[in-house]
Amino acid sequence: MTAALELSSNQVTHFYSKKKNTEEMIKLLEILKIKYAHLDRIFLSWDAASWHISKKLVEKIELENSKPVISRGPIVERAPLPAGAQFLNVIEAVFSGMSRAIIHNSNYSIKEQAMAAIDRYFLERNEYFQKYPKRAGNKIWGKEPSSVSFSESNNCKDPRYR
Repeated sequence: MTAALELSSNQVTHFYSKKKNTEEMIKLLEILKIKYAHLDRIFLSWDAASWHISKKLVEKIELENSKPVISRGPIVERAPLPAGAQFLNVIEAVFSGMSRAIIHNSNYSIKEQAMAAIDRYFLERNEYFQKYPKRAGNKIWGKEPSSVSFSESNNCKDPRYR
């Protein structure tokens, strides 16, 4: 599965992938650009997996950003997480909750049953957060070491962690 978590609305966008690779990240990028076409800018933040930082993906993002505004959609900014900072990758907690609820101790006879259960899980999760809004990453919000605004020069790394 390939997925994205929109942090301010806590909504998950997902689809099924045969592999974890750059092609799937490009597919996700295209889905998100359509879904968030009404925005001026979107930020993609992820860990240091090779398919997240590939030259081909960076080139695709640059190509998309260079298109004329009328046909471009939102500008895509990359905000990669530092290596070894998986605890900041909020979607991992969402995957963990889904795994506990759907996959662990399951006995699906065919993969389509598991996929239907996962789809239902994310549908119900998205509906819940639409009805009861709450930003994703509750354990990290409010604990930022500086003001919560984007700045390329802002180093928010906690000095206690190396």
